[in-house]
Amino acid sequence: MALTDFFSNFHLFMRWFHVFAGIVWIGHLYFFNFVNLQLQATLDDATKKIVNPQLMPRALWWFRWGAMGTFLSGWVLFTMIYMYQPGIWGPTELFSNMEGVTGRAWWILIGMLLGSIMWFNVWFVIWPSQKKIFGLGVPKAAPEAIPALRARATLFSRVNTFLSGPMLLGMLAAAHYSAINVPTFLAFTAIAVAFIVTSYRLSVRVARVS
Repeated sequence: MALTDFFSNFHLFMRWFHVFAGIVWIGHLYFFNFVNLQLQATLDDATKKIVNPQLMPRALWWFRWGAMGTFLSGWVLFTMIYMYQPGIWGPTELFSNMEGVTGRAWWILIGMLLGSIMWFNVWFVIWPSQKKIFGLGVPKAAPEAIPALRARATLFSRVNTFLSGPMLLGMLAAAHYSAINVPTFLAFTAIAVAFIVTSYRLSVRVARVS
């Protein structure tokens, strides 16, 4: 029989929305870094002028709003799980106990910190640069300024790609591992970063042989 209270059902909806928005955001992040970056290197200027005005505004719209949806729904979920029980505000037992902050809470806080940095990079570095490159709602940058803007956006997009591995690890480890110490955190973080770096390098190789 289904649960009938509003809190439980809203909680489920927010989890669904958080995962959905995260797929949209991180999916586009990987598209930009594993597919589009290599594709752009193969296009001549004439082709870019045809393709990019159609592709980039659409992709960037889903990219930035996926980030915003993930960020906001994540904070709602954090509040519902770690800072609120029906009728009671304050840290729950999942956040802290007699021993202090729980392992589960440490993992989610790490994931949230990295996710927040990534969100900030999207909205306050990558998106403003892309707006100037393509003239989206602002005057288009002068041709001589575009290479620097493109390099800035690419750098922070790549940083986000590398942060996404540890960020996702923190989100999943909170509920499915829930224990933490420094060696465990460093080991899993190294594995996560190595996996993303390997994927990035593989994307370059695939582009060369395709």
